[in-house]
Amino acid sequence: MDPVSSGVEVRRRRSSRIFYGWWIVGGSFSLQMLVGSLMIHSFTAYFPLLQTQFGWSRSVLSGAFALSRAESGLLGPLQGWLIDKFGPRVMVRGGMLIFGLGFIMFSRLDSVLDYYVAFLLMALGSSVGGFLTVAATVVNWFERRRGVAMGIAMSGFGIGGLLVPAIAWSLTELGWRQTAFLSGVVIILLGVPIGQLFRQRPEQYGYLPDGDTPDSPGSTPSRAGNASERSTQPTDHVDGFTAGEAMRTPAFWLLSLGHSLALLTVGAVSLHLVPHIMESVGLSLTAASGAVTVMTMFNIVGQIGGGFLGDRFSKRMLAALAMLAHSVAMLTLAFASSVPMVYAFAVLHGTAWGVRGPMMTTIRADYFGRASFATIMGFSSLVVMLGMTSGPLFAGFMADLFDGYRVPFIIIAALTGIGSFFFAIAAPPRPPARLR
Repeated sequence: MDPVSSGVEVRRRRSSRIFYGWWIVGGSFSLQMLVGSLMIHSFTAYFPLLQTQFGWSRSVLSGAFALSRAESGLLGPLQGWLIDKFGPRVMVRGGMLIFGLGFIMFSRLDSVLDYYVAFLLMALGSSVGGFLTVAATVVNWFERRRGVAMGIAMSGFGIGGLLVPAIAWSLTELGWRQTAFLSGVVIILLGVPIGQLFRQRPEQYGYLPDGDTPDSPGSTPSRAGNASERSTQPTDHVDGFTAGEAMRTPAFWLLSLGHSLALLTVGAVSLHLVPHIMESVGLSLTAASGAVTVMTMFNIVGQIGGGFLGDRFSKRMLAALAMLAHSVAMLTLAFASSVPMVYAFAVLHGTAWGVRGPMMTTIRADYFGRASFATIMGFSSLVVMLGMTSGPLFAGFMADLFDGYRVPFIIIAALTGIGSFFFAIAAPPRPPARLR
């Protein structure tokens, strides 16, 4: 067979199989589901049980959650460099092992010190094997369908929220210690093997992003930061900003600040939603957790729908509109005194969170390219962590001070509105001279 015919046959065989990038999306979905269901979404259900057993204040309980977010942010630049240097597989396997052991240690805690150490260990593991590693890998394997791929991958986090009632049931029937121990075992048994699916870049395995071949329509070299906020197919050479070049652009800082304010809202809600509903509306733990389920269902719809929209329209304007929806949702929650108001918040906040979530990652990839994406995201996390860290801590402190969550939620709603403005003005950066 002549070389030309052989090449055509190879391309046909590849096109007849599922593009490997979608297996990575599936693994990313599964990891996000583990982190979302067992820690981020469900810890709000642990909150009142720990408060009742140990008598700790909201500020003390919120502090560990806040410090864990700070740890994730401070780790970001190093983690991003390690992902770019050594690839995601070792990061996922090691991270999931640490995450699971942290939960097992959490199940044995008897003091504030134990609580903080276990929580920081859980945060370390879920960060190393979680969002940044997952996002950087998906970004590398997709360009034209990046929004859809990221939306599906991130929807695993939302699907995890649907399991919160089951976690709440386990907390009620088995107790929080047994639930935490079993969570750690599940994480190790499932998370570590999932890491084997991950590969760093498609070019290393003879692919191009999106499963295209060199002669596919649109398979031309990509350049970061083009005015359309859209990427085209790359060649084997991966272009993009370096971390230093990205940090010298206004877009880097505006996106980071907007993302930080978004996570200030998410962090406050993730930890304090169930306690607020139990206090303001008088629902039980299981019933209050139902609001998390509704929020999560619309979060999933928003993530998948937002992925499709982000591949077709301006990501920064979609993110700006989502931030305005966050503000309205927080005001609704602040004044909620009935079940319908709680569910109105859950629908609006969940949808806004879902639509905005994939944008935070894909817009940076569109603006700055793939070459140093993980490192750029890692440095951005130093700014983003300020919101995720301060959100739960601020809401807990202000709730103790004002004996309720209304005042902190109103303030957070105002700050989220400012974040909308940051996204709206974050125009695409001009590429460095070497990429023009």
